[in-house]
Amino acid sequence: MQPADRRTTLPPYRIKVVEPIPFLTADERRAALAEAGYNPFNLRADQITIDLLSDSGTGATSTLQEAAAALGDESYAGARSWFRFRDEIRDLTGYPHVLPVHQGRAGERILFGDLLKPGQISISNTHFDTTHANVVLAGAQAVNLPCAAATDLDDDAPFKGDIDLDALERTLAGPDGHRVGVVLMTITNNGLGAQPVSMANLTAVRDLCRRFDVPFFLDAARFAENAWLVSQREDAYRDKTPREIARAAFDLADGCVISLKKDGLSAIGGVIGLRDEARYTACEANLIATEGFSTYGGLAGHDLERLAQGVREVLEPAYLRSRAASTARLARLLADAGVATVAPAGIHALYLNAGRLLPHLSPHQFPGHALGCQLFLDGGIRCAELGSLYLGGLDDNHQLVTPAPFELVRLAIPRRVYTDAHLEYVAEVLADIAKDPQRVGGYRIVSAPPLLRHFKVRLAPA
Repeated sequence: MQPADRRTTLPPYRIKVVEPIPFLTADERRAALAEAGYNPFNLRADQITIDLLSDSGTGATSTLQEAAAALGDESYAGARSWFRFRDEIRDLTGYPHVLPVHQGRAGERILFGDLLKPGQISISNTHFDTTHANVVLAGAQAVNLPCAAATDLDDDAPFKGDIDLDALERTLAGPDGHRVGVVLMTITNNGLGAQPVSMANLTAVRDLCRRFDVPFFLDAARFAENAWLVSQREDAYRDKTPREIARAAFDLADGCVISLKKDGLSAIGGVIGLRDEARYTACEANLIATEGFSTYGGLAGHDLERLAQGVREVLEPAYLRSRAASTARLARLLADAGVATVAPAGIHALYLNAGRLLPHLSPHQFPGHALGCQLFLDGGIRCAELGSLYLGGLDDNHQLVTPAPFELVRLAIPRRVYTDAHLEYVAEVLADIAKDPQRVGGYRIVSAPPLLRHFKVRLAPA
C-alpha cells in the first residue's frame, strides 16, 4: 500500500474509550440462535462478537459531542439545546420549519399523516422497510421505481440508486397520476445496495414534480454519504464540498424526513424539515400530541446537543473519505475470497449476493437468511437478510409464493466503531464459508407477523 492510500484510509480520529466484545463458543452460539428462533433480531447484544445488523444508532460519538451533551438543557419548552439543534438543521437544509422527532420512523408517521390520504400513492426509488410500513399504515400504496441499472448487481454504474425517470413521468402523466401524493427519494438507496442518487437525477425529479404539482421529499438518513459519493462520481460536483452538495440536494426538495441515528452520528433522533407553513402547522399538532412538545419532540436536551454537533462532524471530508475507503477495502477482501457483493461498494453497508454463494438453496429455503445465520454460527457476526424472507410474498401458511428479485445479506457498518482488523475478521469468516458453501442449510418459517415480519419472525432449520 502506497503512502497516499494510507492517508486515504487512515481514520481521522483516535480511540479514547473502548468496550469489550464477547466471544461465545460454537456450542453457545448454536444454543443462542436456536433460542432466538433463528432470527438474529432476537439475539442478545452480549452474544454478538461483531454486530453488523444495522448502522442506525450504533455509531460512536465524539468528545465534542459528549462535551456538548454535558451542556444539555432539559427545559420542557424552549430549551437552549433546541435552538442550537434548530439552527444547525436550518443551516444544513435551508428549510425554515424544523420539527425534532425521536427517530426517522416517527418522522415518517407524522409526515405521511399529512402528505398521504387513503388510496393515494407514494413513489420512491425504493421505500425501505419502515417507510413502506408507514405508507401502508396511512392507507396509501408504496410504489418503487428503481433505475434499470439497479437490477444488475454486478454493474459498476455510479448511481444505481437513481429513480427511473421515464417510469416516473409515465406514472405522473398516466391514469393514476392524480393519486400520487408524494415522490420520496431515499439517499442513499438503502434498499438497493447502499447505492447513491445523482444530483442530475434529483434535479430531474424536482422538475417532474413541479410540472405535475406533486410534493417532492427526501428520505435523507444518509445525506452525508450520498454527498460524498456524488463528489467522487459526478463530474459537475467534483469541486464541491460534501456540505455544499448536501445543501444543494435539500434545496431541490419541498422538505425532508431524516433518521439522525445514521448521519447524525447519534444513538437517537430524527427531524422533519419543511418549507410549507401550513404543512408544518399540521405536522406540529401531530407531533405535540404523539411525540412531545415541538421544541423537543421526544428527545432529551443532551440528545439535541449531540445531534447538533453530529450533523456538522459527519460532513467532514476526512471522515467520509476514510469511511468510504474502509468499506471499499472490505469489498475487495470479499471479492478475493469469492464472495460477490452488490457493485459498486457503497459506504454504510455491503450487500452480499447470497443467491450466488449458495446456489444449492432455493428461495423457498431463504438463502440470504441462511447465510446470515451461518455468519453468526461460525463467527458471532450478526447481520440482516434482504431477500425473500424480507421482501417475498407469503401465503397464509407462511409458504413463499413470490420470491424476492435477489437474495441479499446486508453487512451494515456502524460509524467510528470497528477497525479494519474487525472487518478483516468478517472477511475471513465469509471466506471460510465460501470454501464449503454446501454445508449451509436452509430455513422454514414457524411464525411471522403480517407487517415488518423480518423483525419478529421465528424460523427453524428446513
